[in-house]
Amino acid sequence: MSHDSTIRPLISWLYTMNTKISWEYDEFRQVGKDYGDEEEVAIYDARHADFREVEAENARILKILSLKPDGVLIDFGSGTGVFAIQAARSCARVHAVDISQAMLDHARTQAALSGITNIRFHHAGFLNYEHEGSPVDAVVTSFALHHLPDFWKGVALKRIHTIMKSGAQLFIHDVILEDEDVLGNIAALIEKQAAAGGVFLREDAEMHFREEYSTYDWVMDGLLTHSGFTIVNKQIDDGVIGAYLCVRN
Repeated sequence: MSHDSTIRPLISWLYTMNTKISWEYDEFRQVGKDYGDEEEVAIYDARHADFREVEAENARILKILSLKPDGVLIDFGSGTGVFAIQAARSCARVHAVDISQAMLDHARTQAALSGITNIRFHHAGFLNYEHEGSPVDAVVTSFALHHLPDFWKGVALKRIHTIMKSGAQLFIHDVILEDEDVLGNIAALIEKQAAAGGVFLREDAEMHFREEYSTYDWVMDGLLTHSGFTIVNKQIDDGVIGAYLCVRN
């Protein structure tokens, strides 16, 4: 029996279960930083600004997706709502999904202050979000999928596939590792983080690789194709930060 013939029925079965299975991965169990802590939420954007140009990143993603005015997008791991708010200005509806109620409360406040009313907030994760309505035009997830071990990434991607239109776009931005000199590349990233934000960002990066679930690019390639996506473009910066643009088959 092939790997593919085994995993596809299992993932489909997991998705169609109406009740929670006893061995399902608990997305709400804290891994890495505690983003249920309001103090962590309050400094999240400022800390990320030390090493990311978040607004520019979001603008590039939205340019790639080219959403139509009547488009609907889901942002998994929406965090403080920065991307969801930018996206909501260019499409009809955004669903902001996050496991942290503190993050959602912060994002809801920021959306209201910005006059944005077309975002729906969902206290949920990849494995238990229940979409109501028609299939969506795009799904985006930035630095959130690594909270799942690889098997559950596969389950999550299969679930995402079912709520997207044929031809809809999936954009993933996350810590994704090339095989060549992987330890050297990780060490270089940790040093880069330390240079940008001192001890705090060094410890944050070290904790990521110690406790969270980054994935090799060749594993991610397989997870995406087995889940029904075609990889349109793939870029791995410095061997550690990956961006995938995919289309739902």
